Amino acid sequence: MTPEEIVEKMISKDSFSKWLNLDIISIKKGSCSLKTTITKEMTNGFNLSHGGICFSIADSCLAFAANSYGKISLTKSAEIKFIKMVNINDTITAKCHHSEIDKNNFNIDLINQNNEKIANFIGTVHFTNKVWS
Repeated sequence: MTPEEIVEKMISKDSFSKWLNLDIISIKKGSCSLKTTITKEMTNGFNLSHGGICFSIADSCLAFAANSYGKISLTKSAEIKFIKMVNINDTITAKCHHSEIDKNNFNIDLINQNNEKIANFIGTVHFTNKVWS
């Protein structure tokens, strides 16, 4: 399967990524870019994006990039560092690039519509032996 076919299959069964209204910009082996706009339903009591939303956007980007290699891959661990506040109606772009399949660590930058880095997410994945089909 191509990376595009894998991600299409993943999203078809991923209710949460659908709820996030993720728009895939590009997908290649080891690489994914996607974006979404923060809605009122994604905010916390301070009317800012809930931290879990940014984490989830990055985690989906990681999942799509890792699985694009053709093996079913799962997140083992992840951490996020927040840099800037995220407001309602902000458009967030997540960019993940992974250069070596033998390493399990992926780096995802989250950027707002003003091209400002709002968070950095680092995830470690487990590549299973199961191939996407």
